[in-house]
Amino acid sequence: MRKWYPAVLIAAAATFSALVYPQLPGRVATHWGIDGQPNGWSSRLSAALLMPVLALVLWGVLRALPAIDPRRANYAKFQGTYDLVVNAILTFLVALHAWVLGTALGWPMPSMQRLMPVSMGALFLVLGNFLPRARPNWWFGIRTPWTLSSDTVWARTHRIGGYLMSVAGLACVLAVFLPPAWSLGVIVVAVSVSSLGSVVYSYFAWKQEQP
Repeated sequence: MRKWYPAVLIAAAATFSALVYPQLPGRVATHWGIDGQPNGWSSRLSAALLMPVLALVLWGVLRALPAIDPRRANYAKFQGTYDLVVNAILTFLVALHAWVLGTALGWPMPSMQRLMPVSMGALFLVLGNFLPRARPNWWFGIRTPWTLSSDTVWARTHRIGGYLMSVAGLACVLAVFLPPAWSLGVIVVAVSVSSLGSVVYSYFAWKQEQP
């Protein structure tokens, strides 16, 4: 099922776009400010096509990358994890697409100030829980000069990175209860700390291996 899920998901997004296209306004809000008010618009054609096309291209790229990876044999050791993360990313994009079009149609939808913390948090929780299963490769995971030079450093970094991303995801979800400006700040800080922290840790883990 996980092999076909992206195709079904993207087809569903494209079908949804086609069905609601005649009802969409000429301009569709596609960007929102900190105050939750739209401050960027696209034509209805762009709004209807952008996410399905982006999801399709991204899926194709992510399917092709393992085939040209010098360490492609390692993908077999975490193929299920790789597929699950790809599916989670595509689900995030398609859910955002449905929200944008639904909002343009005037359907009762959660505000962007509520949607973004929860959706970002959920995505980071998935990444944090499954990232430690990744095996050394050149495309997927925390790829620094130090993780790519040592399988031990790779394993240690991805274990810590998984913890950091899980904490960041939880912080993002809880940020939904904060005022909008604070919520955005929590998301930025949580994502930055988890990303930068993983990179910094990889260096010190590599340093410990050196004679």
